[in-house]
Amino acid sequence: MPWYIAAFLSAVFAALVSILAKIGIKNVDSNLATAIRTSVILLFTWGIVFFQKTTTQITKIDKNAWIFLILSGIATGISWLFYFYALKIGEANKVVPVDKLSLVLTIIFAGLFLKEHITFQTIIGAVLMTIGTIIIAFAK
Repeated sequence: MPWYIAAFLSAVFAALVSILAKIGIKNVDSNLATAIRTSVILLFTWGIVFFQKTTTQITKIDKNAWIFLILSGIATGISWLFYFYALKIGEANKVVPVDKLSLVLTIIFAGLFLKEHITFQTIIGAVLMTIGTIIIAFAK
């Protein structure tokens, strides 16, 4: 499967996450909802790893990779806690676009920390995404 198909399917399921979560979180504490969601993800992903029989690769992961994967997990958890809290108290059609400013921040961080080449077209696209987010977030 090409990367762009996988990325599009990721976007479709991410959109479903927001809608399903907004419905499910109505009478549930946002941190509890995040814990439930995370538990399901934990079971689901470990199920895939066991099904694919890739657990033996754990011993081959080096220390540096462990550190960054753990930091990524911490960042994910913090992001989800804030996301579910924002979703609980705000409108999904405003929360989600602001959350997706992560796209613009990822472009910036990729240039700064990963030294990835950022083209003029990418900068224009990031500026347009930011403007679009501001328009959507503050629309009456």
